[in-house]
Amino acid sequence: MKKDSRIYVAGHRGMVGSAITRKLESEGYSNLILRTSSEVDLRDQKAVREFFEKEKPEYVFLAAAKVGGIMANNKFRAEFLYDNLIIEANVIHAAHEAGVKKLMFLGSSCIYPKFADQPLKEECLLTGSLEPTNEPYAIAKIAGIKMCESYRDQYGSNFISVMPTNLYGPHDNYDLKNSHVLPALIRKFHEAKLNAQPSVEIWGTGSPKREFLHSDDLAEACLFLMTEYDGKEFVNIGTGEDISIKDLALLIKSVVGYHGDLKFDTSKPDGTPRKLMDVSKLHSLGWKHKIDLEQGIRSVYQQYTQTLAQSAST
Repeated sequence: MKKDSRIYVAGHRGMVGSAITRKLESEGYSNLILRTSSEVDLRDQKAVREFFEKEKPEYVFLAAAKVGGIMANNKFRAEFLYDNLIIEANVIHAAHEAGVKKLMFLGSSCIYPKFADQPLKEECLLTGSLEPTNEPYAIAKIAGIKMCESYRDQYGSNFISVMPTNLYGPHDNYDLKNSHVLPALIRKFHEAKLNAQPSVEIWGTGSPKREFLHSDDLAEACLFLMTEYDGKEFVNIGTGEDISIKDLALLIKSVVGYHGDLKFDTSKPDGTPRKLMDVSKLHSLGWKHKIDLEQGIRSVYQQYTQTLAQSAST
């Protein structure tokens, strides 16, 4: 990509898309194409086709998606399947028709079988049953991978896919009804601290292990792969390190400065027992994450409290 290449970041207001946009701008890419969902509804095939015909992007980062935590994935199963399928289908096909030079599709680590061997290698895709709570979302993301592979096979399109691990960072979702575990815990502990609550409830047993990557690291990896990788096979993006939900809760408790107890609600689902990405392929290509977990949590907690303070003053 050249610094003046026409680059479309789909989903630029989300946590992932905004991180990619910040990274591109910081590296001097000056011709970014950005549209909100109200300006271009990516579920509308006609609108997407007309957008690509008019704007003629040369490169596309497909980060637009309907996302949420275990509760949202399980409750809105049809929406998660339909919206994500239709968004990726419209954008990938329009990119093909418009002659886009390169497209990157961003998937999710939930594509892997529930009981796949750990750490999760790229080749274990479709070797077992998915985690039931987020199966519709996972199937949509698998379809996106296969679309990129199929357009490459049939048309020679340079469409690549990357699979990020669990993410956190600026512009994360802190809504307790549909957020992921890390921002949900930050909000829970912060509110418990303010309200002097004696304990904080944690879903499940606390035993599942998860890997977490800061969105700024993801953005750096995406730009690296967009410029350095042209393979058909998708690439895991993660840290290669994981932590139990219990230890994550204790870490966030310490960062927030909360002094109460943890209470685990074992009636709530744990989800997949462990989800650690094998990032040996990414490392062999020459990229490794830079932001460690505690450092990253401290930075997002500071941003979270600053946002709350700004909201309170307006």
